[in-house]
Amino acid sequence: MTAPRPAPATVWEEMRRGNARFVAGEPRHPRQDVERRHELEAAQKPRAVLFGCSDSRLAAEIIFDKGLGDLFVVRNAGQVVSDSAIASIEYAVAVLDVSLIIVLAHDQCGAVRAAIDSTALDAPELPPHIWRLIAKIVPAVRRVLRSTEGATPDTIDAELVGREHLRNTVDELMASSRLISDAVADGRLAIVGANYRLGEGTAIAQVSVGIDD
Repeated sequence: MTAPRPAPATVWEEMRRGNARFVAGEPRHPRQDVERRHELEAAQKPRAVLFGCSDSRLAAEIIFDKGLGDLFVVRNAGQVVSDSAIASIEYAVAVLDVSLIIVLAHDQCGAVRAAIDSTALDAPELPPHIWRLIAKIVPAVRRVLRSTEGATPDTIDAELVGREHLRNTVDELMASSRLISDAVADGRLAIVGANYRLGEGTAIAQVSVGIDD
């Protein structure tokens, strides 16, 4: 008999508890043994899809104290929405039946910094593929520049930009995918945008859709 589909709030609470263990230095490293590997050989049933930055310091299963088969992970620099990212997330929602999308940003993000630096008048030309990636972060930079008196690319608060981009990413996922937005509207899916603090190890929800944090 198939286990009932967990509610989005239940999955997020599990993620928060795992992160709390990681922060406290008391991880359990669950579901990482030989038996779990064999159990997953034929099929997977992850509880959530995590769309995060590719930064090497954001190892999703480690910071949330999860194991094999728990998370369907999609990553690129700066967690920038793209066709491939949306397709991968839609697969997790439609085929793997996940209850929760976690969009994971972090402080000291190199992609955010590159987007900020690109707005300077004397900014050097970037390789085209890198520019196309960070161009989606630039609107967040410009919004923070407009709303912060006297701010320049040299003085702007990069964390404010990162949080603005995180909100934009959640909004874009909803706007770009009918499959995702319909699942949220039906109550089958929720999205949590969280910010990870590198020094502290904490993942704190900044924005949510379809769930009360």
